[in-house]
Amino acid sequence: MPPIPPPRASGFTTSTPVPLYWCTYGREGARRLLVLHGGPGADHQYLLPQMLDLASDHELIFYDQRGGGRSRTDDPAPITWETHADDLAAVVHELGLSPLEVVGYSWGGLLAMLYAVRAKRLSDAEQLGGSGSRFPVPGSHLPSPQSLLLIDPAPTTRDYRAQFEAEFTRRQQGEAIQKLRSELAESGLRERDPDAYRQRGFELSVAGYFADPTRARDLTPFRVVGRVQQSVWASLGDFDLLPSLQQMKIPTLIVHGRQDPIPLASSEAAASAMGARLVVLEDCGHVPYVEQAPSLFDAMRQFLTTTPA
Repeated sequence: MPPIPPPRASGFTTSTPVPLYWCTYGREGARRLLVLHGGPGADHQYLLPQMLDLASDHELIFYDQRGGGRSRTDDPAPITWETHADDLAAVVHELGLSPLEVVGYSWGGLLAMLYAVRAKRLSDAEQLGGSGSRFPVPGSHLPSPQSLLLIDPAPTTRDYRAQFEAEFTRRQQGEAIQKLRSELAESGLRERDPDAYRQRGFELSVAGYFADPTRARDLTPFRVVGRVQQSVWASLGDFDLLPSLQQMKIPTLIVHGRQDPIPLASSEAAASAMGARLVVLEDCGHVPYVEQAPSLFDAMRQFLTTTPA
């Protein structure tokens, strides 16, 4: 796997309660895309270097969401989905991301939808002359996304999430992956090459996300901060985003791998609710930028070409 190149620019936000690390790739002045990583509790680097294919003709802005990567915090207060949505609003304002076009992967795809719903509610409240939304936002205006590109978005309802959890557990406990675990345990690699052993352990921990478990070797290793992941999902409760998505009128592309443990039905339902275009990638699990990169980026570029900024 090629190394991850350094960003063109980087820094930390000053308008958020916790400084959030951000970085940019691609040509300055090109069409800007804000990329939201998955998790929650992870960071942007595991999207690299593959996602930088888009940096050849776009400017990509990444940031580490609060609690993960270089945006970790010692604050014991629970991090919720509202925390992440507030931070996203602040990043948009501080970095001047207008028009706002969002690429959301996995949890980042769900976060993009939650943010879009929040922006619409605030806009509707302002038009009605009300006091605003129950959602606190920085500044006097919350920019609505002009387009959404959602890559294997996280489940849109609690029921779909339960289906994902059951399927991922089934895969991880399946014969193929258990055989690979046994082979690793008996290989002596831990003593011979601890770094290689840790890498192999990481690959097996995420193998269930892939249509072909061996492709996990091509994913940049990452860590998820467990308490952040747990607190964010807990904050969503018994959620169902689909009724709110029916009110969205945003040009949207959803790409979903046929063999993703996240049910395809979740993305189908979201696409139906939003009137979005849905592209299903064959022989592909949850990580299309690794498993089916040419097809993924072709679909994204086609959508962007037909969706003016």
